[in-house]
Amino acid sequence: MGVSELCVRPVVVEDIDRLLEIETICFVSDRLSRRSFQRWVKGDNSILLVLETDGQVWGYGLVLLHKGTRLARLYSIALHPQMRGRGHANVLMQALEAAAVDADRLFMRLEVAKQNQAAIQLYERLGYRAFGEFLGYYEDHSDALRMQKRIRYPERVREESFVPW
Repeated sequence: MGVSELCVRPVVVEDIDRLLEIETICFVSDRLSRRSFQRWVKGDNSILLVLETDGQVWGYGLVLLHKGTRLARLYSIALHPQMRGRGHANVLMQALEAAAVDADRLFMRLEVAKQNQAAIQLYERLGYRAFGEFLGYYEDHSDALRMQKRIRYPERVREESFVPW
């Protein structure tokens, strides 16, 4: 594959068939269904972005935005195996974080299979830190590591606004 333009953009309904292909390739269990993708495409409490090059979708990331909280939750991320090892997951994660910041979130949380060392290393490089685990979390009863990162800092009160008397 030669040098091509990499694009991260919001998902459209026409992407769903390709997203299902990627789900099948990337996950043995805990896959998102067509119905789930259709719901998230239309949802107003989520961010669903795709990674595309030369008009072909190669991955996606889904972030949930729960009402009444400043937390965003990375619900799912998948990148076609042909595109791994090139920094594309990094690009996709940074785009998801930026979109969550735009949605006024302060933290991003995620769960990752404890045996998925490549993903854990990616998240750690991006600044995520483990803060707990879920035993038997996935359909296959494997454990998940819980991770979190502060993605936005509130504006600080300017010191010059203090007027001594």
